[in-house]
Amino acid sequence: MSTPIKRDKPWLMRTYSGHSSAKASNELYRTNLSKGQTGLSVAFDLPTQTGYDADHPLARGEVGKVGVPICNIGDMEALFDQIPLGQMNTSMTINATAAWLLSLYVAVAERQGATPAQLQGTTQNDILKEYLSRGTYIFPPQPSVRLITDIIAYTVKNIPKWNPTNICSYHLQEAGATPTQELAYALSTSIAILDAVRDSGQIGAEGFEQVVGRISFFVNAGIRFIEETCKMRAFGEMWDQLTQERYGVQSEDMRRFRYGVQVNSLGLTEAQPENNVQRIVLEMLGVSLSKKARARAIQLPAWNEALGLPRPWDQQWALRMQQVLAFETDLLEYGDIFDGSPVIAAKVKALVDGATAEMARVQEQGGMVQAIESGYVKRQLVTSHTERMRAIERGDLKIIGLNCYQETEVSPLTGGVDSGIMKVDPRAEREQIERLNAFRAQRNDTDVKAALANLAETARGGSNIMPASILCAHAGVTTGEWSQTLRDIFGEYRAPTGIDIPANDDSRGAKAVAIRTEVTKTGNELGRPLRLLIGKPGLDGHSNGAEQIAVKGRDVGFEIVYEGIRLTPEQIAKAALEEGVHLIGLSVLSGSHVEMVEDVFNRLSEVGLKNLPVVIGGIIPESDAKLLKERGISAVYTPKDIDMNGIMVDILNLIRKNHDLRPVTVA
Repeated sequence: MSTPIKRDKPWLMRTYSGHSSAKASNELYRTNLSKGQTGLSVAFDLPTQTGYDADHPLARGEVGKVGVPICNIGDMEALFDQIPLGQMNTSMTINATAAWLLSLYVAVAERQGATPAQLQGTTQNDILKEYLSRGTYIFPPQPSVRLITDIIAYTVKNIPKWNPTNICSYHLQEAGATPTQELAYALSTSIAILDAVRDSGQIGAEGFEQVVGRISFFVNAGIRFIEETCKMRAFGEMWDQLTQERYGVQSEDMRRFRYGVQVNSLGLTEAQPENNVQRIVLEMLGVSLSKKARARAIQLPAWNEALGLPRPWDQQWALRMQQVLAFETDLLEYGDIFDGSPVIAAKVKALVDGATAEMARVQEQGGMVQAIESGYVKRQLVTSHTERMRAIERGDLKIIGLNCYQETEVSPLTGGVDSGIMKVDPRAEREQIERLNAFRAQRNDTDVKAALANLAETARGGSNIMPASILCAHAGVTTGEWSQTLRDIFGEYRAPTGIDIPANDDSRGAKAVAIRTEVTKTGNELGRPLRLLIGKPGLDGHSNGAEQIAVKGRDVGFEIVYEGIRLTPEQIAKAALEEGVHLIGLSVLSGSHVEMVEDVFNRLSEVGLKNLPVVIGGIIPESDAKLLKERGISAVYTPKDIDMNGIMVDILNLIRKNHDLRPVTVA
């Protein structure tokens, strides 16, 4: 009789999900759990992430689009209906409003009969990377770090199984970070946060090991899975050394590098999207093959995320990929297969050395917060992303189906009435506002005012924000009210855009020079230099595309007006008028492109710019692209459009057409 093979315990298996409403998301969660998912990963919509209620003007078109809307404790109860929070492991991707959403979660758990000490899970709660990538920040960096510190101190004392912050290098890679930069900036962020907790005095020296032991990371795994494996081994080595030397942590358990992962969404393509399946599987190997550097939790994107919102079936497919690897292969039966490899050791050393040098440069500026405020880190990321995009454009970095091997059969996966994606019901926003109004009507206004006054006093006085926030949750305070109270005290913030980087070699190439010549000629014909306004309306903070268009436009001779993320249509129209621009380029990746275009056109008409050409870029289904063109959009660009020079020529000719000039051809 053979001896049973001992297998390691699989990682937590999650799918990142949430949409439309708390009720619809709850149904999706319970379905996924019934299929073998072992944890929840909650996606919140942009108004929730940026602290607005569903009826706020800035929330128009954004409600329920990229996640679930949570306006109050009633929504949170509906989200976790029939899901016992005392037994669940829940990850919440929330940052600026993390203290509030965690407070709602605690309050719901208490109403279910669970104690805070029973709760297990993670709040992402890494606001520093939001200033560099996703853009869902609200307050300036210093008060934001204070909120993170309060959550860490509170959870270590009261919710000991909770991971209060997920230092998140995932979005740094999405914003262009190389593996070296991902290591350096994530670990520099951890230094900033741990130093802040230590210096706050909320946790004594004897309890600081517990703080370090509850810090987790959320990383990105790209297609170069050998390099990604080495990156994860480097992360473990550097974290162990950092926590021992800087913070004196003696326990190996408390120094363990604990991380969850979502594999890379940046590399998923709209062109030949079926290729994304093998990309996702290969990327998963980078965080699972090395036992010593294996992820504690994995969530995989769906194959069609470059097209739009995945359907439940698509999420099931992503879950099944994890299950096949964990249960059908022999991966979990062996020790670390990379130990002793000179190739792996050399690459790990190179990454550690490079990251250590970059961390030193950050510390020279005073640390991560100061390096963000100065714009240094953002410029480094924009530079790296620009180099990557130019390499794709030149064909040096090959992406199958996108810039090589483009011949293809028609995909059966994207056929059918839904075009292979799910669309949020347009009634979702109206129904969420109706629920919000009904909730406000039945709550006790006296309790709400008292809770908000207590929150304001706590924020001004410097006490831990969590107890006051939990009281607000129970009293029926809304997301917008909690956030506005803190906005009034902490203020709001606009991060550096990072586009003020030196021109690279591509800007001196023959094609770029030829385009620049035509741009200059056209400006001379029209009597002044050509000026483009790059605008990001709404709450979508994914600015990579907008930044790349701004950099490229500047390199080929356009004057660029770009003020960063989160502009209202009114601000865009006003800027277009005051700056005298020749064309507007909108960037929308949240799915709210139809509503945003309608609002921008209305505002342009009000200021007398009805005939100004407008183009748009983003994740826009073909049916919506057709609709936008019918409504007056001059051109639509999606992730498949990688010829930046071609886009610049298109823009030039749209301006020429608008002024009755003949189009030009640039060889």
